[in-house]
Amino acid sequence: MITANIPENEEERLRVLSTYNILDSLPEEDYDAIAKIASSICNSPIALVSLIDKDRQWFKAKHGLDAKETSRDFAFCAHSILNPEELFIVNDATKDERFFDNPLTTGSPNVVFYAGAPLNTSEGFPLGTLCVIDNKPRELNQSQKDSLKLLAKQVVTLLELRKKNYELLESNKKATKLNEQLNNFAYRLTHDLKSPISGVNFLVDVLKEDHIKLFKDTEAEECVNLISNRMIYMSRLVDDILEYTRVNAEHIVFEEFNVKAILESILSNIDFENKIVLISNDLDINIKSSKIGMVQVFQNLISNSRKFSNEDKVNIQVDFKKDKTHFHFIYKDNGPGIEEKYWKRIFLMFETLENSNNENTGIGLATVESIIKRLGGTIYVKDREDRKKGVSFHFSIKHT
Repeated sequence: MITANIPENEEERLRVLSTYNILDSLPEEDYDAIAKIASSICNSPIALVSLIDKDRQWFKAKHGLDAKETSRDFAFCAHSILNPEELFIVNDATKDERFFDNPLTTGSPNVVFYAGAPLNTSEGFPLGTLCVIDNKPRELNQSQKDSLKLLAKQVVTLLELRKKNYELLESNKKATKLNEQLNNFAYRLTHDLKSPISGVNFLVDVLKEDHIKLFKDTEAEECVNLISNRMIYMSRLVDDILEYTRVNAEHIVFEEFNVKAILESILSNIDFENKIVLISNDLDINIKSSKIGMVQVFQNLISNSRKFSNEDKVNIQVDFKKDKTHFHFIYKDNGPGIEEKYWKRIFLMFETLENSNNENTGIGLATVESIIKRLGGTIYVKDREDRKKGVSFHFSIKHT
């Protein structure tokens, strides 16, 4: 018996093989099917998808054989990968000096005929073979040889697809972990900031209520009021960051709800001055999505309309339609509108309009976009189609 030489690029070949995370994996139907097809085309009782590890050959798929692996020293496939551009064929192992006394020839599974097509990666590294085996001398015709090569390429395609799926899964795991760490950090940071902010607010209130005479009608009074306003802004900023963090971290719960009912509920909770008028029709509809998410979306939009309105009455219109995959909403108000140069920027964290007041932290619309993306949709802003004054948000969410 002659043991196969070790390829010159063996160290790199083994490294590439390890990147596929395929060794010792569970059986997969696609690989088993290819082995069965190869066996049928070549009229052979045994067909294998064999991968050559450092000291063994391991079978990802096997047809007509129970063994899971053998020693690399005995492997016919170890010879095959030495010439990765060619089929490796042994018509009669009993008459071949390399294999006549090989334990796989003299004993089970009695390999007499062998034909292996190397499994070459896109970088040119042979990972193993798709091989067919018989226990009697054989030859393959040209059609069978061509078919074996084509099936070997299909195995490599499956390996590449499996590798990409694994890499994507690992990337998603890393991204999820990083997002969790970022959200936890943001939550802890903002939560820890609330206490000192509350303390400063208390001291400012004490100054304004108990010691106002010390700096009444002076520059100091103006500074105290400025500090008070900025601390109110800081408190609101912390609350908005906490809300954004929670929105991106919490598990989405899907349930059926009525669109008109949640809009009316929002108005009853924020419109104490009876300033907002909802003029939409056809909203008495039930949809299934994240009720909490949609409440947050509409609450942010309505609050912004109320906050920035320069009208006696805030007119809000919500139009709805659906198609096979999405629910579509158009939200319009009669406020000052948004200049086109800001249409994309307003959804970025901490982006505010040049003429916005100190109440705006630039997080609300980022939160809205984040919710809608998690619900499988998109959002954008444009001028009202009726050319009236105001803003028009177009957004969609996927059916569940």
